[in-house]
Amino acid sequence: MFRILTINPGSTSTKIGIYEDTREVLAQNLSHSADELAEFPTITDQFDYRLGKIMDFLAAQNLSPRDFAAIVGRGGLLKPMVSGTYLINEAMLDDLKHSRYGAHASNLGAILAAMLAKEAGCPAYIVDPVVVDELEPVARITGRPEIERRSIFHALNQKAVAKRFAKSINRPYEELNLIVAHLGGGISVGCHKQGRVVEVNNALDGEGPFSPERAGTMPAGQFADLILSEGLRREMVAKMLAGKGGLVAHLGTNDAREVEKRIAQGDKEAKLVYDAMIYQVARAIAAAAVPVCGKVDHILLTGGIAYSKYLTGKLEEYIGFIAPIVVLPGENELQALAEGAYRVLTGEEQAKEYR
Repeated sequence: MFRILTINPGSTSTKIGIYEDTREVLAQNLSHSADELAEFPTITDQFDYRLGKIMDFLAAQNLSPRDFAAIVGRGGLLKPMVSGTYLINEAMLDDLKHSRYGAHASNLGAILAAMLAKEAGCPAYIVDPVVVDELEPVARITGRPEIERRSIFHALNQKAVAKRFAKSINRPYEELNLIVAHLGGGISVGCHKQGRVVEVNNALDGEGPFSPERAGTMPAGQFADLILSEGLRREMVAKMLAGKGGLVAHLGTNDAREVEKRIAQGDKEAKLVYDAMIYQVARAIAAAAVPVCGKVDHILLTGGIAYSKYLTGKLEEYIGFIAPIVVLPGENELQALAEGAYRVLTGEEQAKEYR
């Protein structure tokens, strides 16, 4: 039996999971107030604070890092890489500590895991970070040679859900053509062609369908006119695309449950905007069938909003003609981290090296 510690840092929390093999023993959300985090100029500066919170949590469970066979952190913003479980090395830590590919709370996952694993004398890993890049060359090209499409999406949950589903039907993931739609604060729709995500929207920057917090793909000329007419700075534009776009911009909330409550109370504007988001997701799913010429085995709906029967029901009406639809709600990211480490510990998969 392998005891595994998983760490998923978010903007205002650090989620911790303790697993025996892939069975969850305990999960805890360590919350961090805005006032506490305001003391730190950068995300990297939060390291000691978050490490202390983790150590306090372990001590309360009468555990120490030495009680674990592996420690797994959420992968952050790194250079593009193929899917898999990666051994945390100095090259990775150096890129994350200096935010070479962007600053995000998830960057702390590998840094925290490495420090705890050093004390424990066990390996430290990350699994399927958001920068997993398996796009086909043809999917990278845009209408401007200066701009190439990037693969940034909910790789951890998409890959884990796809692999779990494949196992549930006794088929190798590498033999299936799947469309996976992650439906959360951000929305990503990926075409999984025999084990590789060959097409997916850049969910970080808001490409694709609009979502509770992201603006999605918009008419480029009109958006350019808006930026120029308002004299918007880059930081404000970035917020409009991711954070203050989508449902937040239209309805003032990123909570799909609140929007559905308004719809039930007769709010016609809420219904129109929410239905438009669902419509855009359906279009993205249909487009994701193109790389496999429509030969899709299953469509998987996952993420927090996939709990909504209103949303999944409408999606089924739109795209049920493409392939059978399977609803697998939730994100289960801590579970996905544990599963990635377990595959390496048991020899089912070999850990990759970050270069």
